[in-house]
Amino acid sequence: MGESIGVIILAAGAGSRFRQIAGRDKDKLLADCTGRDGAVRSVIEQVLVNLPASLEKRVLVTSQDRPQAIRMAQAYGCDFVELDSPGLGDSIAAGVKACPDLDGWLMVLGDMPFILPSSIEQVAAGIREDRISVPVLAGEYGHPVGFGRGFGSKLMALTGDRGAKALFAEAQVLEVPVDDPGVTWDVDVPEALAFK
Repeated sequence: MGESIGVIILAAGAGSRFRQIAGRDKDKLLADCTGRDGAVRSVIEQVLVNLPASLEKRVLVTSQDRPQAIRMAQAYGCDFVELDSPGLGDSIAAGVKACPDLDGWLMVLGDMPFILPSSIEQVAAGIREDRISVPVLAGEYGHPVGFGRGFGSKLMALTGDRGAKALFAEAQVLEVPVDDPGVTWDVDVPEALAFK
């Protein structure tokens, strides 16, 4: 595919559910996590390791109090945007504004370390100008979600904690069937750090 697709890694959330259990000073993005390859890395590094090399434009959206996550992302070739808001809508808008001239954007959540690179590639391959591409596991939508260029202005207009779900109602959605539990597995609590 000759199109330029950017990866927006959304990692500005506070992780409050995780902190309630693990401790206020515990950032889930930096927690040790055993990946599907058996290697122990931080959650954010597992996410970065899983990104296919073909997706060269990468932007981490995170808060300024996460210098370790920023350094990690830079080591994996990411640009970064510091954001004062933990809102998902604000994060998506900031990420797309950082690379507005692409043919599409793939929204990757910073707390989903178990998505197979092949699933990410399949979703990216389904991105078209006027289409949303989403993985589906056993009838359930997962992540990452891909948006074509035609959604750029709407993505950049998102605010607050509302993500891009509202855009699905008026869009052509390509459902990409995958056999990958990683697409619905996020790390909200410490028990979710180990893939089962």
